[in-house]
Amino acid sequence: MSDSAAYPVNWNLDSLYPHPETSEFRVLLEQLQADLGQLAAESEDLPSFDVDPGRWREFLDRMAETFARYDDLSAFIGCHAAADAGNKLFQRIEGVLSALGPRREQTLTNVELGLKTITEHRLETIASGHDGLSEILFFLQECRRNAELRLPKQLELLAADLSVDGIHAWGRVYDRLSGDLRIQLMEQGEVVLKSPGQVQFDDAERSVRKNNFYAANKAWNSIAESCAEALNHISGARLTKYRRLGVRDYLDAPLRLNRMSRDTLDTMWSTVQSRKDCLLRYFDAKSQLLGLEKLSWYDIQAPIPAPILSTSRSASHQAAASELSWDAACATVSKTLNEFSSDFGAFAENAMKTGWVEAENRGGKRQGGFCTGFPTRQQTRIFMTFTGSPDSMSTLAHELGHAYHSYVLREQPLLLRDYPMNLAETASTFAEAILGDRRLAEAQSRHEKLSILDNLCADGVSFLMNIHCRFLFEDRFHQERQNGEVSADRLYELMEAAQKEAYLNALDDNGWNPSFWISKLHFYISGWPFYNFPYTFGYLLSTGLYAMAREQGESFSEPYRQFLLATGCQQTEEAVQSSLGYDLTKPDFWNKSLDVIAGYVDQFVTLAEQSE
Repeated sequence: MSDSAAYPVNWNLDSLYPHPETSEFRVLLEQLQADLGQLAAESEDLPSFDVDPGRWREFLDRMAETFARYDDLSAFIGCHAAADAGNKLFQRIEGVLSALGPRREQTLTNVELGLKTITEHRLETIASGHDGLSEILFFLQECRRNAELRLPKQLELLAADLSVDGIHAWGRVYDRLSGDLRIQLMEQGEVVLKSPGQVQFDDAERSVRKNNFYAANKAWNSIAESCAEALNHISGARLTKYRRLGVRDYLDAPLRLNRMSRDTLDTMWSTVQSRKDCLLRYFDAKSQLLGLEKLSWYDIQAPIPAPILSTSRSASHQAAASELSWDAACATVSKTLNEFSSDFGAFAENAMKTGWVEAENRGGKRQGGFCTGFPTRQQTRIFMTFTGSPDSMSTLAHELGHAYHSYVLREQPLLLRDYPMNLAETASTFAEAILGDRRLAEAQSRHEKLSILDNLCADGVSFLMNIHCRFLFEDRFHQERQNGEVSADRLYELMEAAQKEAYLNALDDNGWNPSFWISKLHFYISGWPFYNFPYTFGYLLSTGLYAMAREQGESFSEPYRQFLLATGCQQTEEAVQSSLGYDLTKPDFWNKSLDVIAGYVDQFVTLAEQSE
């Protein structure tokens, strides 16, 4: 990258904290260790909330500040480790900070249990009479609600200890099994072994996609019985705890974690089910472009075939595609976001120009991208690798959306800056959608427009069909698991039935993937049940926001900002109702989102029917 670039390609971490190699940083780390240890010890002896609310206020102030420093240092060392993946010192400090997690969890557990028996009315009365407590009333209410999912203290501590060799051990078993798995493939006449992450299903050649699909499933099927055991015991452990708590609905816990109601979830899925048939037209059009009668599972990610061009024209197209510079990408993102909201645009411009983004394409970096926050500094940092492609420009917009979300919440009390999983991707996906609209409008060729629309429609398939099939499978598996362990053969049946229902039987008869229950990591995440529906929720929420932005123009920027503020201090339904005016237990908002997706399908089908 040129030294004269308008936008730096490397981030500035030195302005946040001393370098991890310095004695100054070691002092900060040692102080954090001591403070977290003292906080955890004091949490064991907290008085009753209604007896000494002043003590609680002082304790919660210190807890918020200490937790924020923990988040700061974790983010700081995470940034260094991502930028220099082989650095052993950074890896060691990551381990030290990870080992402090149980002290934080111990503190929060004691706070929640300390509020478990107090009534809602009494909690509100006490908090309203004490400065410092009234402004964090929502946090206190959340702690009280979360405590409903905790056993009495001694049993909760016992359960936590047993979970290390119980539910979490089964999660680690799956991690080991899937990590050791190797898929046997034939490449250039030689047999090669690849890990699951190395096997792709988006090759332009159908024979390659098909071969990869069957080879991968053969490998996954070889560990089916062991994975069935892991899945049964992870679910069984949860259901056992729910029975002890008197929780009748196994969806209560994941819904509580996402601050949303069963009514909202049911309305979302029922509206999706009634409208998703628009994607069948996309399937038909794509299958025709690929020269197929029907798509199979391994065809869904296939690229749109490129037109056959002359050598000179092909070279010019390739050159044009590689001309996107970092400066040009940043300028485009900045301009696009500014057209939606001057506040958002100014924030993005400042973040990119003052060294909040690490984007250099070089060796030694970790894969992927992320946005991480520094609460005490009221700043964020973005990690990515810019490859000069439009997709990596979209990644930049996506991560800036996360950063803006944190920026809007920066003046809120530290305990009111957190938001649940279902709202976490809203701002990022929204920013990406705004940029996608510009990319589509500026696309030059039919193939480029088709490829962009293919990605947009494929997102609809992922969130309205693939995630739905995961939810249906996990829901029905939990129903049967309540009556005893479920065999591997039955899990295959449940998965294929869920896929056929979620995909409206649209794929080729032999094109389903009943082994999906083995290969999908999300089913085996021991710390978070039903790691599926929040994705669809977040996707549709951001899509609905995008629809409102198109209707209202820049006047929507303030309601949008108010919504982001509400994500930290309100239940999900209340946050949407108070800022956007929609009731999520009714289908209106979800239909607004689905209208956008149906529009993408219409554009794709119309363009697919045209000649090059």
